[in-house]
Amino acid sequence: MSKNLEIKKAQVEEIKDKLSRAQAAVLVNYRGLTVAEATELRKKFREAGVEYKVYKNNLLKIAIKGTDFEALEKDLTGPNAIAFGYEDPVMPAKIVKEFSKKHEALELKSGIVEGEYCDLEKIKAIADIPSKEVLIGKFLGSIKSPLSNFAYLLQAIIDKKNEEGSAEA
Repeated sequence: MSKNLEIKKAQVEEIKDKLSRAQAAVLVNYRGLTVAEATELRKKFREAGVEYKVYKNNLLKIAIKGTDFEALEKDLTGPNAIAFGYEDPVMPAKIVKEFSKKHEALELKSGIVEGEYCDLEKIKAIADIPSKEVLIGKFLGSIKSPLSNFAYLLQAIIDKKNEEGSAEA
């Protein structure tokens, strides 16, 4: 077996491993990014726990066969990079969309989020969903608010009863 073939097989296995752990994978067209911009993008991905790699399309096609990510095959044309989201399935799309506002050379193409294929429009819509932490915070805030109001109401009733009791004495 040639050295080149061994390297390619190892890369296919690496991709399969990443896909098996990923909740989401987003394809992007990175053509036109400068080295500095690509480095900045990789840093943002790392900080968010997202892995960003450039692989040859043929290796990606081999690796996604028979997986939940197989629908991406039709979008594997031209130069592509792939961002793997392991913890927050929305994060890869969110970072790409945010980064592309200042760096127009970076373009979302498509993705798979929790097993569902998302074309360009859907992946952009998913990118607008707040992160899991923000959603949990909003949910807890919405629960806390009525409870706090109820506690204030009870305290007001107690205070009023105490005032009435001291006025009678």
